[in-house]
Amino acid sequence: MLGVLGGGQLGAMFTGAARRLGYRVAVWDPDSEAPAHRSADLSLSVPFTDDAGLKEFSRSIDAATYEWENIPVALAEALERSRPVRPGSGVLRVLQNRLDQKTFLADRQFPVAVFRAVSDPTELKSGAHALGFPCLCKTATAGYDGKGQWRLTSSMDADRLQERLAYAMNPNTRWIIEQFVTFAKELSVLVVRAMDGECRLYPVAENVHDAGILRTTFVPADIAPAIAEQAQEIAASAIHALQGVGVFCVELFLLPDGRLLVNEIAPRPHNSAHYTLDACTISQFEQQVRTLCGLPLGDVRLLSPAAMVNLIGDEVIRAFSEENAKALLRTPGAKLHVYGKSAVRPGRKMGHVTFLGAESQDVRDAALRFQRTL
Repeated sequence: MLGVLGGGQLGAMFTGAARRLGYRVAVWDPDSEAPAHRSADLSLSVPFTDDAGLKEFSRSIDAATYEWENIPVALAEALERSRPVRPGSGVLRVLQNRLDQKTFLADRQFPVAVFRAVSDPTELKSGAHALGFPCLCKTATAGYDGKGQWRLTSSMDADRLQERLAYAMNPNTRWIIEQFVTFAKELSVLVVRAMDGECRLYPVAENVHDAGILRTTFVPADIAPAIAEQAQEIAASAIHALQGVGVFCVELFLLPDGRLLVNEIAPRPHNSAHYTLDACTISQFEQQVRTLCGLPLGDVRLLSPAAMVNLIGDEVIRAFSEENAKALLRTPGAKLHVYGKSAVRPGRKMGHVTFLGAESQDVRDAALRFQRTL
């Protein structure tokens, strides 16, 4: 039996891929309504700090992975004492902390935006002035989809945020201040790395975010072949440096002058690679199963250009209005995925639609037309 920590849509998609390959799956997510629980062979909904839950989970599985980088490192370490965990706790420790991650990359000469550590709110204003405005302040840990991030455009912004953070500060909280990057495109590369170091790279994806949440992904990215090759080379080198085993998404900024900067690395399947479910020979979730079990890596061939549109919050309700649903289902190459979450909340990813076609421009146009209906 395979174990997955986290039972959201990524955990549910991993569970589906594992079951198709003949494995049983244990899902541990404190949220009893998490969608992956419904397809699990063993379902645990106790807190990740529960000792009895750890014993039952560890006893039941042969190997474990996770769908989210913010699970406790201590939990991964405890599981590793008796079971393989991939990616390992050492990789998780580096990547779940933005400051540690950026330091790791910068120390190894990977291109990243200029940054500074903030270990106390009183350091925020001076750090922001040292980098210059505009700049970004982010929590070093936790935070995703734009949460825990603030754009600072002036000394007044820094004053307000410094006061806010001092008021709400928890012990051991750290932040990172980064130079604001004006980019031409946001890109991502999905990297699959096996235990023996073999590496497979999916095509470079082009992403569009709104308020920190991924809205659309286009594959292949509309960039020069030399830029795509460089993006894949940087992504693969970063995962080799981490000695990571599993599925990783490396997010990059393409600057107007053609340079690339690494933004963040996720040690798991990624929203920007959901297109692999419909447009590739082997999906990112089957690759996650393969790397976890020590199986040969799968083909990463792109069978068709693709565009993906996320359904955020009540957009899933609008997508299912009679008129919109019929129009979507009539669209050639449209594939609807609904995550089965019990509650619709603002900013919550409720599903996605992938558009496939013979030409990149056709799938882009179809995705943008659908997005306008939302």
